[in-house]
Amino acid sequence: MTAHLRTDVATDVLARLRADLGEHVDTSPAALEDARADKSGHRSTGAPLAVVHAASVEDVQATLRIASETDTPVVTRGAGTGLAGGANAGPGEIALSTRGMTRILEVRPDDLLAVVEPGILNAELNAHLAGHGLWWAPDPASRAISTVGGNIATGAGGLLCAKYGVVRDAVLGIDLVLADGRILRLGHRSVKGVTGLDLTSLVIGSEGTLGVIVGATLKLRRLVPGVPCTVAATFPDVRAAAAASSAVTAAGLQPSIMELMDAACLEAVHRLLALPAPTPGAAQLTIQTDGPAADVEADAIAAVLTAGGGTVSLTHDPAEGERLLAIRRSMHPAMEALGTTLIEDVSVPRSRLPEMFDEIARVEREHGVTIPTVAHAGDGNLHPNFIFDALPDGEVPAHIWDAADDLFRAALRLGGTLTGEHGIGLLKRRWLADELGDDQWKLQREITRVFDPQGILNPGKVFTE
Repeated sequence: MTAHLRTDVATDVLARLRADLGEHVDTSPAALEDARADKSGHRSTGAPLAVVHAASVEDVQATLRIASETDTPVVTRGAGTGLAGGANAGPGEIALSTRGMTRILEVRPDDLLAVVEPGILNAELNAHLAGHGLWWAPDPASRAISTVGGNIATGAGGLLCAKYGVVRDAVLGIDLVLADGRILRLGHRSVKGVTGLDLTSLVIGSEGTLGVIVGATLKLRRLVPGVPCTVAATFPDVRAAAAASSAVTAAGLQPSIMELMDAACLEAVHRLLALPAPTPGAAQLTIQTDGPAADVEADAIAAVLTAGGGTVSLTHDPAEGERLLAIRRSMHPAMEALGTTLIEDVSVPRSRLPEMFDEIARVEREHGVTIPTVAHAGDGNLHPNFIFDALPDGEVPAHIWDAADDLFRAALRLGGTLTGEHGIGLLKRRWLADELGDDQWKLQREITRVFDPQGILNPGKVFTE
């Protein structure tokens, strides 16, 4: 199915959208241009047909009924903070935005759950939940600007994953509108629930290929008591830092946050924040413990890091701890200051982190590229950043993709995966079968066709046609 509709068909689709959805249909040049891109830097080849700013489940259903009846592709968007091109809409496509669906429909402290619409931001949700003594654990670095629906669609992670899990661990149920406008209520509100196939987990991380998420029942936690402790440790090189982080895990210690920044990242962030320049070549681990045993755990972690050759400082001051974490959270703005960036996302077993950093150094040498890397060291998720000068058309140069190909295959050789939290989207689909194998790739493709027989949901994303 082509995404380029004939002019008469496109005119009919627009007319039907406007008749059913009125002012929610936006064809302004600014809205159409915005829908072409996400935070990956990749843009579609042209503007979509229209942007529908859905305000309700009924708006989503109406849009999908029209799309299904006219064979028009639909790309669902939240805040557009994705890093894999998965929500980029192009010519002949409807960009369906759920960003305006921001209601918190229910909070049940007794059952530790909340029911929300997909457009609410992580930070806004947790600000509201704090008044109930609760929080939703997924903590992507983009938490201030990313939506809950987008987190679910991409299977997002973040800084707290090592202790509190990823989005998949924090969702009980999903309300999903299918390509033809029907709605499914997946999952449950109870702690346990194994009736039938687990379609909720199937939808998490499906990147808009199975349906449109219009609601979610979230698993909450009580706010963690006590004052967190933060440990910062510098190492002479990134391999030593990676080995020390693996040693923390091997010692049976469980920090809530364990982040690693290599020398290039650390230097760029210090420059961005006007901090004193770090020691050349030095890498840094920033670790936080929480809960009643935070002090004891922080002391034990500090001992492991010192034994691993780290220069360690420890603070019990929450403000100082947040200042240290702000250095990590400033990573992406710092990378933007270095040039155009391809932000990647591979994961390996935690014990293989040192080897993966060796592979990154090898790729830099052999391909003549610069790859500043930050890692969620507590769960083995690395974000290599390929720095380059963009081509006139905005595309990633071929030599950068060659280097990325080498790095992806290295992660797979080490028992890892192509993506820990960003998703496949458009940018990684060519490598999907390399990880899954042909049989699993075909099975997954067939599953998407059961949900979406016409192939109108986010076509061209995740799977090559």
